[in-house]
Amino acid sequence: MANIKSAKKRISVINTKTNRNKRIKTRLKDVIKDFDAAVTAGEKDEAKTLLTKAEKKLDQAAAKGTIHKNTAARKISRLSVRFNKAFKA
Repeated sequence: MANIKSAKKRISVINTKTNRNKRIKTRLKDVIKDFDAAVTAGEKDEAKTLLTKAEKKLDQAAAKGTIHKNTAARKISRLSVRFNKAFKA
């Protein structure tokens, strides 16, 4: 356990950031799971709204530094490809 005041503060700050990142990542996983379920069920309108929601959440996570911006871009691209493949006209 830290004895120096600044070290104690760093531990507190790290815990706060870790909790924020966990919340963000959990929300991301939930939205992506919901999107996958909608695509599997064939619900185009539901999948479209969840796709836009997932894109927004991924961009926000990248902006906060929770995930890398290229990771967010790759995931958005893969979700879009999955949507287009499932519901091509």
